[in-house]
Amino acid sequence: MNMFALFSRHRLATAAVISIGTMTAMATAASAATLKVTIENLAPTNGSLLTPAWVGFHDGTFDLYDLGESLDAFPGFEELVEDGNNEPLTADFATRQPNGVQGTLLSDGPPPLEVGESTSFIFDVDASNQYFSYASMVLPSNDAFIANGNPLAHEIFDDEGNFLGADFIVLGSEVNDGGTEVNDELASSTAFLGQSAPNTGTDENGVVTFHPGFIPGGRILTTTDSSPFNGLPLNFTGADFTAPGYQVARITVEQVDVPEPGTILGLVAAVGLVFASRKRRQATSHN
Repeated sequence: MNMFALFSRHRLATAAVISIGTMTAMATAASAATLKVTIENLAPTNGSLLTPAWVGFHDGTFDLYDLGESLDAFPGFEELVEDGNNEPLTADFATRQPNGVQGTLLSDGPPPLEVGESTSFIFDVDASNQYFSYASMVLPSNDAFIANGNPLAHEIFDDEGNFLGADFIVLGSEVNDGGTEVNDELASSTAFLGQSAPNTGTDENGVVTFHPGFIPGGRILTTTDSSPFNGLPLNFTGADFTAPGYQVARITVEQVDVPEPGTILGLVAAVGLVFASRKRRQATSHN
């Protein structure tokens, strides 16, 4: 697919509803903790990229996927896994977790999140939303992704409401295969490596597994095209996430006192102001 065009449409769509969710968050802010979520791409030089990451705070019942199960049972997640499209997952979360808090963390400028780049956003989260989940597609790929399949994996508040936070590294060995598309690495079906439209890969009709890695000597690991796409040169010779010690991302959830400069897009939108920026620590946010 044309990832830049898709992500641009996604940014506009999520920005259009940002004020609704943020006003709800502001109404409950008095009983909420102010949390900053940060995601950093830790891949090596010429390594893998990440689509804008979806994050959510919930009551522990929101299950993104299960290893060994088809994504057909998890509404909205296949679009993220295959095409980096967070909108269906966002809608499903809003339906199943009406009191939850969620957002999409955008990179500095056009997506994806580059090697060495980080993105952060501030959320007001009530302790009833005790658990944290995340999801992002790994680029380039047919349907590789990172996410926590166990909804209880990251406890942000304990049962008494005390803040616990999170700080963890996602390793290459934790990259998953969605089982929805064949890993053929063809130009017509590989996101960020030539695919021009969503949902064009060959159906695999499989289940979620740990990803076996890119094809040795295949298109992804041998790509050294100096012609930029979205301003990025296409070189993925360092993207073998099966290599020992490969680190994909670092994710932190920390408590802060006040929003930092460059992270208040949601608050501005909630009072009807228009604010356009590409600062690294911005994101769309809504309940």
